[in-house]
Amino acid sequence: MAKTTVPCPRCHTPIVVEITRLFDMNTDPQAKDKLLSGAANFISCPVCHYEGIYPTPIVYHDPEKELLLTFYPPELNVPVPEQEKIIGPLIKKVVDDLPPAKRKAYLFRPQTMLTQQHLFETILKADGITPEMMKAQQEKLRLIQDMAAASQDALPEIIKQNDGKIDEELFVLISRLAEASAAGGDPQGAQLLVGLQRALLEHSTYGRKLAAEAQETQAAIQSLQELSQKGGITRESLLNLLIKSADSDVRLTALVTLVRDGLDYSFFTLLSDRIEQATVEERPKLIALRDKLLKLSDEVDQAREAQAAAAQALLDELLQAENIEQATQQALPQMDQAFVDVLNHAVDQAEKANDEEKLRKLAIIIAILQASSQSGRYIQLIETLLQAQDENARHAIFEKAGNDLNADFLQVLNQVTTQIEQSNNQHEMVEQLKEIYREALRFSMQRNLDQSDSA
Repeated sequence: MAKTTVPCPRCHTPIVVEITRLFDMNTDPQAKDKLLSGAANFISCPVCHYEGIYPTPIVYHDPEKELLLTFYPPELNVPVPEQEKIIGPLIKKVVDDLPPAKRKAYLFRPQTMLTQQHLFETILKADGITPEMMKAQQEKLRLIQDMAAASQDALPEIIKQNDGKIDEELFVLISRLAEASAAGGDPQGAQLLVGLQRALLEHSTYGRKLAAEAQETQAAIQSLQELSQKGGITRESLLNLLIKSADSDVRLTALVTLVRDGLDYSFFTLLSDRIEQATVEERPKLIALRDKLLKLSDEVDQAREAQAAAAQALLDELLQAENIEQATQQALPQMDQAFVDVLNHAVDQAEKANDEEKLRKLAIIIAILQASSQSGRYIQLIETLLQAQDENARHAIFEKAGNDLNADFLQVLNQVTTQIEQSNNQHEMVEQLKEIYREALRFSMQRNLDQSDSA
């Protein structure tokens, strides 16, 4: 992505923008999302307020689907020989970035897309998305764009008018767009979409349902924390909590998911005893609860088995990759607790088998995963500090952070500050980040001095 100056298509005012011409899934796993979301090459004129996608040549590459697509906007009126001078180096980079063993025949037969619509449809068709599905998604994208462009005063009415179109797919699409904007160096766009999501949670029927479910889930977590603080969670106290929560399917589902291992044979024996001792009025409710808990437990077990199978398949794929470091970096978004469990089991098995080669590969995966997890914690800490009201509040956050407030954190903080400073006009945030850096550095130095004195 390179910064360049382009004329506004409407008033011809020079605008400094970031133009992306190569979208390569081989080197950037989010390249497809960035292209299809409409976030890439989006320009906004500060003079006439024109907004839209700036016309530029595009090369799209997906080695898994064996797609190499080129698009040159016809409105640029560039002769074919001149087009090839621009497209050619982009295709060469695609080939150069692939290991020799993965350079297949499709690379020498790039497909020319005459329109951007055809480009998008070809990419989506390779993912098994039908024209009907494409049309539905395009309608949702247009709705998101309309809502994102609306004023805060007008947004609630627009949401009300489109209430029936707001569903799970729309929320997922907004989340993907926000992630693509953030990954593409557009935090303002990401924040706009996050704000839109909050408005939908407040004003739409489906959003209010999601918000209520989130509250019930949070209540389930809090109730377990309270039980733990009162002397630990026993089967007896857990049963009482589940009986108390029986009227809320959402809360009950959350509790079963969180404490599935505690719902064992002894627990259900205890529940059966409670049923036998119950009054005629209470017994049907307890029997219904037992049936519901058995059903939910079975669903959780099936979901765990599916997650474990997917995690094992992902690990097998990484272990067979020619470039295990690159493959692991690209797979990071797919790694969850199930993957960590499978990874730990694989390490145990490899150690028992004295498989040094497999242990070496597993160590590479673990190192990349740990580095990513650590960076994620630092980013969360930075976000928490940005929300603090004053220096005293930040000082309290520093205290709570403990060992996470270290040289690596300061380096990540400095990198984030530099990235935002170079790619955006968020001067206020940059100054805030610099102040946080100075305060964190002072706090860290003082803590080290105190520890040295006490020693």
